[in-house]
Amino acid sequence: MIKSILIATALAATTVSADGFIGKVTPKLSSDIMTPEVLWQMGRLGSVNLAPNGKTAVYSVSYYSKEQNKSHSVLYLLDMKSKATQQLTTSEKSEGGATYINNGKHIAYLFGGQVWMMNADGSNRVQISHEKDGVIDFLFSPDSKRVILIKTVSQNTSIQQNDADLDKASGMVINDLMYKHWDHYVTMAPHPFVATFNGNSITGAEDIMKGEPYECPMEPFGGVEQLAWSPDGTQIAYTCRKKAGLKYAISTDSDIYLYNLSNKTTRNLCKPDGFVAPEVKVTESLEGQSINSPHSTDDYNMGYDQNPQFSPDGKYVAWSSMMRDGYESDRSRLCVYELATGKKTYVTESFESSVNEFLWQPDSKSFYFTGCWHGKTNIYSTTLQGHVKQLTNETADYVLVSLNATGKGVLTKRHSMSHPDELFEIIPQGKSVSIQQLTNENKPIFDQLTMGEVKERWVKTIDGKKELVWVIYPPHFDANKKYPALLYCEGGPQSPVSQFWSYRWNFQMMAANGYIVVAPNRRGLPGFGMEWLEEISGDYTGLCMQDYLSAIDDVAKESYVDKERLGAVGASFGGFSVYWLAGHHEGRFKALIAHDGIYNTQQQYVETEEMWFPNWDLGGAPWERPNGEIRKAYAESPHLYVDKWTAPILCIHGQRDFRIEYTQAESAFAAARLRGIPAQMLLFPDENHWVLQPQNGILWQRTYFDWLDRWLTTNK
Repeated sequence: MIKSILIATALAATTVSADGFIGKVTPKLSSDIMTPEVLWQMGRLGSVNLAPNGKTAVYSVSYYSKEQNKSHSVLYLLDMKSKATQQLTTSEKSEGGATYINNGKHIAYLFGGQVWMMNADGSNRVQISHEKDGVIDFLFSPDSKRVILIKTVSQNTSIQQNDADLDKASGMVINDLMYKHWDHYVTMAPHPFVATFNGNSITGAEDIMKGEPYECPMEPFGGVEQLAWSPDGTQIAYTCRKKAGLKYAISTDSDIYLYNLSNKTTRNLCKPDGFVAPEVKVTESLEGQSINSPHSTDDYNMGYDQNPQFSPDGKYVAWSSMMRDGYESDRSRLCVYELATGKKTYVTESFESSVNEFLWQPDSKSFYFTGCWHGKTNIYSTTLQGHVKQLTNETADYVLVSLNATGKGVLTKRHSMSHPDELFEIIPQGKSVSIQQLTNENKPIFDQLTMGEVKERWVKTIDGKKELVWVIYPPHFDANKKYPALLYCEGGPQSPVSQFWSYRWNFQMMAANGYIVVAPNRRGLPGFGMEWLEEISGDYTGLCMQDYLSAIDDVAKESYVDKERLGAVGASFGGFSVYWLAGHHEGRFKALIAHDGIYNTQQQYVETEEMWFPNWDLGGAPWERPNGEIRKAYAESPHLYVDKWTAPILCIHGQRDFRIEYTQAESAFAAARLRGIPAQMLLFPDENHWVLQPQNGILWQRTYFDWLDRWLTTNK
């Protein structure tokens, strides 16, 4: 299907100017059906910062060039009242991380690995940092007199530094775990440096974690949201997991630290002085070990604690907190720490899901926060007493940015399965809420496209419960016709099937190619209570797999679904799901696609870098056999059921994926070919767990749909 669409769709403009600048274009389409090329021409909103007076906001947008095979980020100025936008930067290099400083008179931003400054109207650009090794990110103090610079320092905890006379040697002597993380070998670590700013230049940067072999912000995804300035600029709260090697690999225990600039001292807000964690068995799940049992009446914050924020009055520090060590998908609670007394209060206990982001309200007594419930991420409020109130009820996902000018509302980003991020202002008005869209970055493109309808469907499970299933229909859907259908298997394994917009696993793209998409919120996903979430841990092949089959069977009963043309697709745990379903689908599926999936769980245990994943979710090492029996996770590994494979399968993987090594896909592909099963492998030598480069992304889409069309269309 996709080849005919590609031919029918003409792009009238290029994203690349003569000098190499990649910017916004308005393609003229000859079809209202979305293609990969159109998807990659959409602008993608990034960081946003509101001016102190609330009249303007500065934000970044990234554009992608198929020809140059890269992206470019530019800065825009938004007039909050008129909603008019102005492009501030036009250089060939990217700009990002823009924020207002000097009470809104200037905008600081990253450019070429250094901090730059310009007037609020975009004029008079000057470089204000001159750090030898560059700057990753930055965060100015409230009075703009100091700034935190995120820079990298040498880290030789697990990988031994080679002798000086072997400076061209590529070999690595490895002495401990966590020598690799996500997509890179760990020889450097980000550290926060505090520097002074005199209005013209940044000088005197000092490492506040000097000599510590730890990372802040935490890799691989942490940013400056993991640090915060106190309102008076005298203290810094920061997130850090002060562990290395094997201890880092098995633990999710990060803490919030408070650094005092005057005396250069640091204290842990999560644990008492002198706290020593109990010893653990490193090849077993931490779930039942003493580290996750109450040590006393004290709260030691044994799980992920991150993203601190000071209250406006400076009396409190709040952060997101997980209770248990070794479980990165534990419910994230909003913890409030009173600086004067050390008292901790959890103010979202009545909310049965995790807190995503939060913002203090001006009164220092209440918060805005977002959380996922029933496949939608909406905005809520809570008081210090824990009185939670839902403010929005949209079929969408919200992301908090900042308070608005009045402090009585919030600036947000919002996306859905049918539209990427745009900026919105949300203002509570008594029992109602005012919702105003502020940007419309991709309107010229969407004005030419027809989106498929997204419907909410509740399906009965085999144990009598109900699961939420999103069903996405092709554009111009005709109920009198028959369509092939795709079962989408979610990753994580505890990531929600909310209203996300993806530039790879894009449901509207699948629908545009003539497929009905069935996307279940199976067992193990958040937003349906903790019991539903935790039914997947230690049971990858149980009820969650039955939930997949219940969803596709229910939708396949519809007259417009062709039961003989069903496929199953997914990535990460979704890829594992496809490999497992390959041996258990009982003839349902005629085509399968597994991206970055686990094929052999025993192999996965010793290959992955973050060991807390297999310890918690698989139960521990395969050689640890309780009662002489191998664990279910290993006894039911997908690779043990290859003899039952019948459906053609496409295996996709990135060779820089250290979360799930590419050897998993190679093994699955080899097994399929040896069994005589039609199979294909798409291997990316330079991609990680994701596919990030434009040409690779388009190759991914074309290969994906070519494979599905080969086996699921009637004209093959």
